Amino acid sequence: MDSLKENVYITFDVDYFDPSIMPSTGTPEPNGFFWDETMKLLKLLSEKKNVVGFDVVELSPVKGNHFPDFMTAKLIYKMLNYFVK
Repeated sequence: MDSLKENVYITFDVDYFDPSIMPSTGTPEPNGFFWDETMKLLKLLSEKKNVVGFDVVELSPVKGNHFPDFMTAKLIYKMLNYFVK
């Protein structure tokens, strides 16, 4: 994290997550990351750097499977809480 500048912009691609929790993306990432470790990383980033903005991309909803949609919304909510000061 030390190699980042003070002000950072985050583009968060949801295929970063393991497909077991995020199947609704165009390019699922085997052995991807999980929720708790991601929240720890984002919280640490918010404490060390000034996040000037972010976007969340690559959600590709699957009819009948709404969990990934809600998870993405919760991710955005958490990022707003961590980064907006």
